Amino acid sequence: MILVIDVGNTNMTLGVYEGEELKATFRIMTKMPRTSDEYGVLITQLLEHRGIEAEKLEGSIVASVVPDVMHALMGALARYTGTRPMNVGPGVKTGIRIVTEDPRAIGADRIVDAVAAYVKYGGPVLVLDFGTATTYDLITESGEFAAGITAPGIRISSEALWAQAAKLPEIEIRKPRSILAQETISSMQAGIVYGQIGQTEYIVRKVREESRIRNLKVVATGGLGRLIAEETDAIDIYDSSLTLDGLRIVYEKNKR
Repeated sequence: MILVIDVGNTNMTLGVYEGEELKATFRIMTKMPRTSDEYGVLITQLLEHRGIEAEKLEGSIVASVVPDVMHALMGALARYTGTRPMNVGPGVKTGIRIVTEDPRAIGADRIVDAVAAYVKYGGPVLVLDFGTATTYDLITESGEFAAGITAPGIRISSEALWAQAAKLPEIEIRKPRSILAQETISSMQAGIVYGQIGQTEYIVRKVREESRIRNLKVVATGGLGRLIAEETDAIDIYDSSLTLDGLRIVYEKNKR
């Protein structure tokens, strides 16, 4: 078994794989400061709760966009799981060739998403990740990371709306019964959800238009991605475990 960890700006998502099977997933907050011992105890307790012994892990791998947590987290993995944690970054084999102007600026999460989408669904593929930011990444038929678009995430946009407008309340992000809202909460939900759907459809259409790729598959992931994917034909596949699968695939490519 191996432990994979995706460190995002808001949450860390952890997964345990036995072969290609995802046996368990966990989620903890990223922004809460923790020592390596705190991470170690928390991770081992989460594993034990699902009947997984940390000592039986064969390896671990981390993709992070939050450098500040890495020293404590990597130390915790080494000390409490006995593994030698792999960090997705320069020098790690991915099978994806980044041909953008500044390859080092591409986040590790976007790289593992691209790896998983390319391996699981083939290229060309456009990968959408609805996380803290909403990202759109174009992978060519030959496995090149050719372009990326970054937009504010659904939750960031929503929080900005009610934080900056004194009379607007904090609301649940979900699709209202109708876009023709007649009160404040459903009007906000309509703007947030249908606004994101509109953005998604327009960006996907422009990527198809400018790349001139006719057989482009569109694969989405991320916490709120299912909500959007269910409401538009612009997305072909929603894959909730895409990032974790990408980490597993990268680990397998480098474990020797």
